[in-house]
Amino acid sequence: MEQIELAKRARVAIGTVRRMESFEGEVGARTGNLSKVQAALERAGVEFLDDGQPGVRLRASQASAPGRKNP
Repeated sequence: MEQIELAKRARVAIGTVRRMESFEGEVGARTGNLSKVQAALERAGVEFLDDGQPGVRLRASQASAPGRKNP
């Protein structure tokens, strides 16, 4: 998913997404913005994991859908 699309889906400024991706916002990111971006990614089929090692993956139903384009 492009940054502009994620920003639109999360209803945050494009600069917010850019800072998050560049790790500039890692320490000072607002909890509300982080929650909005996480929710937008989850609606797009991303699962956030924490089974001893943090990570992400596409939900099984999303990853195996025929003709699926990457979010």
